[in-house]
Amino acid sequence: MLEDVFKDLQDGIEKSIEALRRDLARVRTGRAHAGMLDGVRVDYYGVPTPIQQMATVSVPEPRLITIKPWEKNQVKAVDKAIRESDLNLNPQVDGDLIRIPIPALTEDRRKEMVKLTKKNGEEAKVAIRKHRRDANELVDSLDKDGEVSGDDADRAKKKIEDVVAEGIKQVDAVIAHKEKDILEV
Repeated sequence: MLEDVFKDLQDGIEKSIEALRRDLARVRTGRAHAGMLDGVRVDYYGVPTPIQQMATVSVPEPRLITIKPWEKNQVKAVDKAIRESDLNLNPQVDGDLIRIPIPALTEDRRKEMVKLTKKNGEEAKVAIRKHRRDANELVDSLDKDGEVSGDDADRAKKKIEDVVAEGIKQVDAVIAHKEKDILEV
């Protein structure tokens, strides 16, 4: 029974860290990357569609993203979706190709991005602590029902704390790496 509790805890922590990585992929650094456009949805025949599912997205230079829609009549829709997004990007249409120059981040904007990164990190830590609370409650209920002894329950709680501390260290490492990317000029 305790193995199931540890497995659920570990899975929850891994999912929290993966969610953090997904969220941080959308945070701008000084360089262009295709993941910046993950949150942008284009009205594709009445269906909100991710750009990657209707166009070829490439990064030919560190400060440029190019998008080539598979259907030429979708160029205006993609351009409109990018302009209306909260990315503050200014796409340039060139025939059936869309070029998006990525401006360098100002110092103030970099600091805002670092704050956003830390906020995402705190949310991940809160999720990990919630998983810890759930695991501790499960151990308590197993102890109360007599399925595990008191000593085993105490050892399990110590192991839960160790697993959670390791998960929080991983979150801190991910945040530190992203901060370094953001502050790199």
